[in-house]
Amino acid sequence: MPENQYLFSLSLIFITLMTYQAFAWLQQKLKAPLLNPMLLAIATLIPLMLYYNITFTQYSDATFPINMLLEPAVVALGFPLYQHLRTIRQQARTIISLLALGVILVIIISFSMTALLISIPEIAVSLSLKSVTTPIAIALTEELNGDNSITAFAIILAGQFGALLGPKWLNFINVKSAKAQGLAIGAASHALGTATVSKISYEHGAYSSLSLILSAVITALISPSLITLLAQLLTNS
Repeated sequence: MPENQYLFSLSLIFITLMTYQAFAWLQQKLKAPLLNPMLLAIATLIPLMLYYNITFTQYSDATFPINMLLEPAVVALGFPLYQHLRTIRQQARTIISLLALGVILVIIISFSMTALLISIPEIAVSLSLKSVTTPIAIALTEELNGDNSITAFAIILAGQFGALLGPKWLNFINVKSAKAQGLAIGAASHALGTATVSKISYEHGAYSSLSLILSAVITALISPSLITLLAQLLTNS
């Protein structure tokens, strides 16, 4: 790597980490859950990148070491899962069936609504994969000719909404079981939601981790055929 490119990468990594840490400190200091450090960091970094004319591709390539940490972070979420493995085994068939149904419904509804309202297949593909952890969603988006930037943005939004509002909404509609809340948040809001509900209890974290993993696997198996079928049906209609 050329020296100037090396310095460019180090600078962006440093700015990204310091921005996030500053907002994390602010959230902890003010005890305000709505001051989400990831959301505020994104809102700060985007104008900065635009001002200095740094493209998303340049930023992504320069901060690749940070992206590499996402996969081991997801693996680390499996520890609470291990702690509740015996109970989960007894309910495995029901959990897998429910998550498979959820994945199918999310893809059908997201793809169909986007295709009908916007009529741009690339955006429909990208938004239909918003509830999957980033590495798998990006790979599927590339395979299905979607737009990676839209997928990444949609994943962040899904994760943020689930992390901020998911538990409150589930309590409001009287879904108070730790198992049910964990499965719902993990399926809809992947790693960000899982990291948040893991702070509530180990049981929340275990079922959310399980949901995140199984939903990703099910989506990887189902989405190529399902999205292709939906695209053909909408084209012929």
